[in-house]
Amino acid sequence: MNYFEALIHNEILMSALSGWFTAQILKTILHCIVTKTFVAERLVGTGGMPSSHSATVCALATATFINFGISSVEFSISLVFAIVVMYDALGVRRQAGKQAKVLNEMMELFNTLGKTMTAEERLKEFIGHTPFQVLIGAIIGIALAIFLCNVL
Repeated sequence: MNYFEALIHNEILMSALSGWFTAQILKTILHCIVTKTFVAERLVGTGGMPSSHSATVCALATATFINFGISSVEFSISLVFAIVVMYDALGVRRQAGKQAKVLNEMMELFNTLGKTMTAEERLKEFIGHTPFQVLIGAIIGIALAIFLCNVL
């Protein structure tokens, strides 16, 4: 079996990548529905509903659990990794997004005083997640891993 075949038959990797891909597609579709505009950045961007970070790491941990069991070192590592990533999405990145929003509002105020700010200079506000976005991402990742590990 060549490297490419081995890679695409790796249930753990395919589960994680499918979790990310599915969440990003759903995020883009939901953003289109809510804003009535297509924003290509949503296909790869952070933040928003659902959390692709959570979907990815939960798919990774679930597939690792299915393949190696609950007492394995591999599962322990993937579970701790998933917890750290989801905690970061809820905490640090969410707070950074809130700060970016406040700073952008301050810059809008400065714009009214004569200082102009281009769209490229605006800080990115969609970088963190709400608990609900993380939960939905986690559910997507777990469900995809269970499905893929039973199909592949």
